[in-house]
Amino acid sequence: MSTNAPETPRAGSAASTSRGSASGVSGPQVLLVVLCVAVVVAAATIVFTGASKAQQLLDSGALVRWGIAVFKPVADVAMAATIGFAALGAFVVPEGSKTARVARAGRWAAISATLWFASLVVVSFLSYGDLAGLPVSSPGYVGQWWSNTWQIELLRNPALTALAALVIALVCWWSATRVTLAWMTGLGFLALWPIALSGHAAGSTDHETAVDSLILHIAPVAAWVGGIIALGVMWPRLGKGAAASVRRFSAVATWCIGLVGLSGVLASTLRVHEIGEYFSTRYGLVIVAKAACLLVLGIIGWQQRRRVVAVLERDASDKPSKALFARLAFVEALVMGGALGLAAALARSAPPVGEVTESSDRIVNLTGYAAPPPLSVENFFGQWRIEWLFTVVAVVAIVQYVRWAERLRRRGDAWPIHRTILWVVAWLVFLVTVNGGAGVYGRVMMSVHMAGHMVISMTVPVLLVMAAPVTLMLRAWARRKDGTRGPREVLLSVVHSRYLNVVANPAVAAALFFVSLLAFYYTPLFELALTTHTGHILMNVHFLVSGYLFAWSLIGIDPGPKKWPAPLRLLVLLITITFHAFFGVAMMTGDTLLAPGFFEQLGFVDNPLRDQQAAGTITWGSGEGPTFLLAMIVASQWYRSDRIEGERAERQAERDDDAELRAYNEYLAARGGRPASGVERDGASSTTVENEEARSNSSTTKD
Repeated sequence: MSTNAPETPRAGSAASTSRGSASGVSGPQVLLVVLCVAVVVAAATIVFTGASKAQQLLDSGALVRWGIAVFKPVADVAMAATIGFAALGAFVVPEGSKTARVARAGRWAAISATLWFASLVVVSFLSYGDLAGLPVSSPGYVGQWWSNTWQIELLRNPALTALAALVIALVCWWSATRVTLAWMTGLGFLALWPIALSGHAAGSTDHETAVDSLILHIAPVAAWVGGIIALGVMWPRLGKGAAASVRRFSAVATWCIGLVGLSGVLASTLRVHEIGEYFSTRYGLVIVAKAACLLVLGIIGWQQRRRVVAVLERDASDKPSKALFARLAFVEALVMGGALGLAAALARSAPPVGEVTESSDRIVNLTGYAAPPPLSVENFFGQWRIEWLFTVVAVVAIVQYVRWAERLRRRGDAWPIHRTILWVVAWLVFLVTVNGGAGVYGRVMMSVHMAGHMVISMTVPVLLVMAAPVTLMLRAWARRKDGTRGPREVLLSVVHSRYLNVVANPAVAAALFFVSLLAFYYTPLFELALTTHTGHILMNVHFLVSGYLFAWSLIGIDPGPKKWPAPLRLLVLLITITFHAFFGVAMMTGDTLLAPGFFEQLGFVDNPLRDQQAAGTITWGSGEGPTFLLAMIVASQWYRSDRIEGERAERQAERDDDAELRAYNEYLAARGGRPASGVERDGASSTTVENEEARSNSSTTKD
């Protein structure tokens, strides 16, 4: 019998809980297992839905059908992993800016992004055959695919995403620091927009709602799935940073599961109109299976928060809890892989509701919506069309602001209630503008469009700025002490950045505010915003952001670039509103129709030019109220700052016996050639010039 003692598992061995996965799968194998599950589930699902069968007409062959089914889930998993690894290295794992953990997360982000790019190229290559009904062996297939990629939207959008994935891969291979990974996380989320534009629900009758629901679905899925994959791969290397990493990811996952559930329901209703179709059709059964996966993931996440996060926060070295997290995270990753496979198969399966076809209604073809009834007061206030992306953003903004204010109240810090009211009112006004009559009729009438523009760019920003959201966020968020960049650190770096110091300069902000009007309305950008969902989204975002920067540069009380003196800010305001009025007058008196290719074909109003001139009148008159409010706020701040400065000077004078005034009097005496001390010949105490003048004035008054 051997007398040697049993070998203790070494740090770094697969048997070590701190260095290996308790599930029996090493860190790098987690990604491979998720990929395999997603591919198998996708393949099985297209067989179940019949998407793997050959088409009767223009069949592209089995290679195209099965190739897309295999590589699409690979691209989805790689996309999520890229964002997950980049975000983990940038914002989650503790330690300094150049550590082994950050570098390792960067390498995995580079690997995932490379796989993302390669799989998207394959999907794009095969998708051309699917669209054209050509097998890949057809003569000239490669050349036709390349030339049509930038002409056909269904091919161009994935190509744009592939280019973004390539950039992420190259940057992460070249430099894996927290800063670069943070930028690549943002680029990864931005690259999801083209996917949403050409997703499987984007071809439904309500295109804009479909796109909004997809981006609200894909983005949280990427953060959620990618975070679990990244934690699973990086788990053996986290060590004492495991507790903080799990806590931070858990907070993000809580928001993700809510957004995924809401957007999933919204997207499914666009493709399945009857409740019974969820159980009577194979497409509906796949949606039910996805919902079941979401339920399982929610239960696992709840277990993580209840049994793991709380324990690790108390004791980061608790091995049973770390082992439990590894097991639950591995199961969660498997379920997520299955959900991604189901989603990829849905994109290849025919829904109960067919694809949208070309309409004979020119208004539907131009705007994507049926024409609203003729404009009247009753119809204006009775028409509603929810823009889900803006609605979700506004609701989240209100909820978070109220939560942060309540957090301050619970810990004993005061937060003015009027600021909370201003914030809530601002977003409610925004929601009414984009979802109500201004949003509905603003798509077909220039005058109503301009009214909505003025509200979003001049009224809402003033209310938002007065609510001081940056100050609230900085007070509500805790400062991180482990070298990572949390929300507070990111916000501070943005607020004090050189870029913001430039754009928040009153002169620059005013120029952006006014010049963007000319650049938008007198270029093809206006028509692009009226005819495309992307242009419409960017238009409203630009109106809101440029208006916020302009108002912030004038009346902002949040931390940021140094404010100009009040007289100069008033001057900038008056100059800007003067140019704004000139813009309105030019539109009132102009005889050239803006966006003629849109309004002339639309035919909703009898005289589009007259409606445009009415829009100029609205532009000219709508600046009065916000300008007066801004001027009053600047004047009030001016008065308040002077009063505070005066009170400060009085307190200082009491403390140092008016040393500043005496020094000034001595300076005046020296300039006048008199003795600086001011001592009288009879030995009386010294007097200041002001005291002498006061005595003289007093004597005159008595006489």
